[in-house]
Amino acid sequence: MGTDRGEHDMGGALDGLRVIDLASVVMGPYACQILGDLGAEVIKIEPPAGDMTRRTLPQRNPGMGALALNVNRNKRSVALDLKTDAGRAVLDDLLDTADVLVTNMRPGALDRLGLDPGRVAERFPRLVQVRAQGFRSDSELADRAAYDEIVQASSGMVDLMRRATGTPSYAPTILADKVCALTIAYSTLAAVIHQRATGEGQLVEVPMTDTLLAFNLVEHLSGHTFVPAEGPTGFNRSMAAGHEAVATKDGWACILPYTPRNIADFFTAAGRDDLAADERFATSAAMAAHQPELYALIGELAPWRTTDEWAQLCAQYSVPFAPVLAVDDAETDPYVTDGGLLTEAEHPTEGRYRSIGFPVRFTATPGGMRTPAPALGADGADVLRELGRTDDEIAALVADGVLAR
Repeated sequence: MGTDRGEHDMGGALDGLRVIDLASVVMGPYACQILGDLGAEVIKIEPPAGDMTRRTLPQRNPGMGALALNVNRNKRSVALDLKTDAGRAVLDDLLDTADVLVTNMRPGALDRLGLDPGRVAERFPRLVQVRAQGFRSDSELADRAAYDEIVQASSGMVDLMRRATGTPSYAPTILADKVCALTIAYSTLAAVIHQRATGEGQLVEVPMTDTLLAFNLVEHLSGHTFVPAEGPTGFNRSMAAGHEAVATKDGWACILPYTPRNIADFFTAAGRDDLAADERFATSAAMAAHQPELYALIGELAPWRTTDEWAQLCAQYSVPFAPVLAVDDAETDPYVTDGGLLTEAEHPTEGRYRSIGFPVRFTATPGGMRTPAPALGADGADVLRELGRTDDEIAALVADGVLAR
C-alpha cells in the first residue's frame, strides 16, 4: 500500500496506548484519528449500520465516503450492537484492556447503554473517560442535540459573523467540531499523564459550546475583560470593515501590514510615500482607530500589481503577505505537496485516493498514517479473538446480529 510521508518504522509517541473510539460524525472520530496518528491503537466501535459519516457523499463504494476515509485512518473497526447484552459484554471486555474511552453520545443515551460515568469508573477505575457533547452534563441543556451549526450559534460565533459581515452566517467549515476535537485530543493526553503517574482514571468532559465560547472570547471579550468595561466586545482588527482578502491585478491575496513600520513599508513599496508617514497609522493606537481606512487603502492599491509582483515587493519589505490558495489547487500547490500535506495513496478497497498528511513534525516519534480507514466491521473478528473469544463464539455473535462483518 502506498502511504504518505508519515510511514515510518518507529512507533509514534503514543505507542502502547489503547483508545476505544465510541464516537460518531466528526468531532470524536477526528480526535481519535489524531491520537491514532500519534501512535495510539484506536478501536472504533460502530453500530451494525455504521457511523453516519459512512453514508456521506461522495463515495465509490457503500460505507466508504470521503469523510469516513479522512477521519478513520489508523483505526480498527468493530461493528457491534450495543443495545444487546452480548454487545455490551464485548464492549466491557474491550474497556478492561483499554486506557481511554472517547465518546460523544449524549448523557441519556450513555445511561441507557449502562455507560453512566459512575458505573464505568467503578468497573474500570484506571480508565480515562473522555465525554464530549453539546452542553455541560450538569446543565438543563445536557441532552439537547448539538451539531456544529448549533454550537456556532450558542457560542457567539454566528453573532461575530453578523457583526463582521452583516449576515448571521456559519463559518464555511465545521469549526466547532474540529476545535473541540483538538480539545479532546490534548485533554485526553493530560489525563493519560495523570493516569500513568497514579494509576487512576478520571472523567474528562468536553462541552462543545463551552469550548468554542472560550475559544471565541480569547480576543473578542476585549474591553469587557475589565470591570467596569473599558470598551466594547469584539477584536477591532478582525471586526473592522474591509478585513478581507483583496483583488490583485490577476487574482486574490492577503496583504496585511501588521505594525506601523509594516504599514510605512507597504506604502513605500506601493509607491505612495505620501501615505508612508500618514499620522493615522503612525502608532499602534492610531492604527487601531483607523483600521477600516487602512484596509480600504490596501484594497485600492492591490489591483495595481499582479499577485506575484506583490509577493516579491512584500517579501523585500518584510510585509506579511500570502496569495489566496484555492482549495481546488491544494493538490498541486508546491508548498502543500513538498510538505507531504496532501499525497496519493492506495486503499485496499477504494483504490487510488488522496491522503491528508499529519501536519506536525517530530524528530524522534513521527506521526502519520500507518493504516488506511477500515471498512465497516473489518476488524471485528480479529479484535474478539484477541479478547479470547473462539471462532464458534464469534460466529454465534454474527448469527445473532450482535457483530456485523
